[in-house]
Amino acid sequence: MKLVVVSAGLSVPSSTRLLGDRLAAATAGRVSGEVDLRVVELRDLAVEIAHNFTNGFPGRALSAAIDDVTSADGLIVVTPVFSASYSGLFKSFFDVLDKDALAGRPVLIAATGGTGRHSLVLEHALRPLFAYLRAVVVPTGVYAASEDWGAEGLAERIERAAGELAALMPAGTPAPAPMPSSASAGSEAVVPAQPAPGRADGFHVVPFEEQLAALRA
Repeated sequence: MKLVVVSAGLSVPSSTRLLGDRLAAATAGRVSGEVDLRVVELRDLAVEIAHNFTNGFPGRALSAAIDDVTSADGLIVVTPVFSASYSGLFKSFFDVLDKDALAGRPVLIAATGGTGRHSLVLEHALRPLFAYLRAVVVPTGVYAASEDWGAEGLAERIERAAGELAALMPAGTPAPAPMPSSASAGSEAVVPAQPAPGRADGFHVVPFEEQLAALRA
C-alpha cells in the first residue's frame, strides 16, 4: 500500500509539511497492512522542475518523484497559500505530469495559510485543478491557518479527511458516516416521508394541468 505526500512548503520547519505528516499518519492508521509512505518535498525539486519546462526532460530526482506520485494508492497534496491560491511551485510540479497520470487516483487536498480568510482556496483553486486532472478528490479538504494549530476543530477535520481517503484506497476501512446533528430543544424530529401509493421513492408528481386548475379555483 503506497501513500504519497506532496508538500510545497518552503521553510524549515514547515507548517505545510507538518500538516501533510499529520494527514499521512491519520490515513495510515485506517489502512490495514503495511503502508509504504513517501514524501515529496517540492522545494528540493524546484531547479529540476524549471529545467523540465525548458528542455522537456525530468532530472533523476524529479523522475523518481513523478514515479512515486503516479504509482500511489493514495495521494495527499499540501500547499501554502500565495496570493490567495496555490503556490507556483506546487502548480508547476503538477504541470509537468502527464494529463492522464492522476486519472482515477484518490487525492486529499490540503493547504496552510496565515489567516482563515483564505480557506476557500481549497474549493476555488485546488479542487478544480485535480478535477481537471480527473483525480478522485475526497469531499473533505483540510485548511490550517496559523490560529488553527492547537485549536479545536483541526484534529477532527484531519481525521474525517483521512477516513475518506483511506476508504478509497485498497484495504482501507470505510469512512465513518456523518453523525446527524442533534435536534434543538423543542424542535420536532424529522420523520422520513412515506412512499405515496404506487410509488417507492416517496414522491408524488402532480401534473401541471391539475396545479393550474387548483390555482384558478
